[in-house]
Amino acid sequence: MSENNEEQPLNLEVPDHLSYSEEHVWVDESVSPALVGITEYAANQMGELVFVDLPEPGTRVEAGDEIVELESAKAVQPLICPVSGTVRYVNHEAADDPSVITNDPYGEGWILKIELDDDEPDLLTADEYAKLAK
Repeated sequence: MSENNEEQPLNLEVPDHLSYSEEHVWVDESVSPALVGITEYAANQMGELVFVDLPEPGTRVEAGDEIVELESAKAVQPLICPVSGTVRYVNHEAADDPSVITNDPYGEGWILKIELDDDEPDLLTADEYAKLAK
């Protein structure tokens, strides 16, 4: 294991096609069911994840619910769901190897797929989120 104690510049990836919550969760509404995951900023803050507690598919969630527990050596942090709907799929690979979330938060590290309710979620654009994360 290499030691890298240098401060990383805040040059975070914030994909334009995603929407974001102030709690550092992204939503990809371009697919159905919508993908949900944590942002690169959140992954960096948490450090290497060691455990992810996922809900069962079929679970009904409301925006603001704590639906996933993320555990790292640093902290235990809930994922605050930014949207309302029904969990259709969970990422079992991320549960089996939580480092996939840390290493690829916008790709293989997705956490949930949620069938969204019809109401419009109150989310930030990539530009708005990038300003918040600085």
